[in-house]
Amino acid sequence: MVKLFLSCAVYKFLYRKDGIIMEYGILSLAPVLIALVLSFVTKDALLSILVGVIVGVVITGVDPISGLAGIFQSALGTPDFLWVLCIEVFIGIMVAYFQKSGAIQAFAAWIGKFNLSRRMTSGVAWCLGLIIFFSDYFSPLYVGNVMRPLTDKAKISREKLSFICDCTSAPVACMLGPLSAWGTYMAGLLVGIGVITSADMAMTTVIKAVPFNFYCIIMVFFCCFNAFGIIPDFGPMKKAEKRALEEGKVVADGATPLLSKELTNIQPNEGIKPSLLFNFAIPALIIVCTVLGTYIFLGSGKVLEAFILVVIYQFIVMLIQKMATLKEMMETAIEGIKSVMSAVLILAMAYCVNAITKQLGAPEYILNLTESWMTPALLVTISFLVCAVISFLTGSSWGTWAILTPIVVPLAFSITGGELGTVVYATVGAIMGGATFGDHCSPLSDTTILSSLGAGSDHIDHTKTQVVYAITCAALACIITLILGVTVLS
Repeated sequence: MVKLFLSCAVYKFLYRKDGIIMEYGILSLAPVLIALVLSFVTKDALLSILVGVIVGVVITGVDPISGLAGIFQSALGTPDFLWVLCIEVFIGIMVAYFQKSGAIQAFAAWIGKFNLSRRMTSGVAWCLGLIIFFSDYFSPLYVGNVMRPLTDKAKISREKLSFICDCTSAPVACMLGPLSAWGTYMAGLLVGIGVITSADMAMTTVIKAVPFNFYCIIMVFFCCFNAFGIIPDFGPMKKAEKRALEEGKVVADGATPLLSKELTNIQPNEGIKPSLLFNFAIPALIIVCTVLGTYIFLGSGKVLEAFILVVIYQFIVMLIQKMATLKEMMETAIEGIKSVMSAVLILAMAYCVNAITKQLGAPEYILNLTESWMTPALLVTISFLVCAVISFLTGSSWGTWAILTPIVVPLAFSITGGELGTVVYATVGAIMGGATFGDHCSPLSDTTILSSLGAGSDHIDHTKTQVVYAITCAALACIITLILGVTVLS
């Protein structure tokens, strides 16, 4: 063990930059490890991640000011980040209009008539998240904002609500294959690997890999049973739930909920009577129908376009209903944009630390440390573990897929003799599940950040309470994949 540790410590990963061989080795992990440790110690995610970025820039040896400027431009000037930024802006406006119309309050009042128990209230949150499956960005924000008044009334901790929001976003989206952008993205990565020569073959592979995505399956059902009280709380979540139930504190003392005052201060005008149909149900249906419809007919779900469309609908309908003046509608939109800025800043820093980590070669470093262990019997399990580590450190599932799919899937084909079979399907499922683990519970993950924002939870408190459950489900997934590898795939 000591020898292994020392070998890891001195291992050097080499890559070429501007014709010069750069050596970073284990230092490539420093930015993200520092960001993670500081996040848990200080409970200030934004500052912690920024420090990690600065450390990464210093390691590269370039001028810190120029290095930071370069990282900001390269990481935040990408189409991916701009797409996420636009989605966050329009979601903020949408939620603000929900607040201004009184739709969320009206839904909470309607649900309140049924006098739901704490278990049923958290169960409704799980069911709602499962229904809004098509977008891991929309789901946690929608479920969190809709259910927060109800869970607060039921004395359910914000940590529990954010956990439910998180579990019904990325893990569900990853399980649904062709019904989500996640499956489409993985299929795109598989085209050209081995005998997978077309998009149809790639999508078929993704579909057949779903039963082997053990982490996501276990996590979704674990959350369901936990929400309905079948599986009791344990670890930090048990403490949080006890605090909320016995003391009525849905957030811990000294916590900083990732919820803006701009959003909570938005109130409907006096005398406004919202329609659950026009102000609550139809906006959600517009998003569902737009995303699914464009996927079916165009082959790609237009998520951003769906949010733009629903904001336009809300704007027009609320003016027709005389819920607000034109000036008030514009002011509400601005407040909605302000409400998501804290989350956007954390997301921006997460993109930056991910960029500097990749520049230092951290994913390749981890992969090189583990590839010697890649035996046929252990391929699926090791693939899962490597993906879990990389995605946790980077907070990116899709980035992890992009790195490991072209490397690991060919290993699976070499075992099957170049044929599509159980080994390939299980390997793809392990990659998808392992990467989702990190996306699901890393404080650097966009869906984790959005779950904290939607639920109004302290981000680090959400991460600390959720990670115990995530590790538990990941351990079960590892055991299953190991048994599968030894008994079936060896």
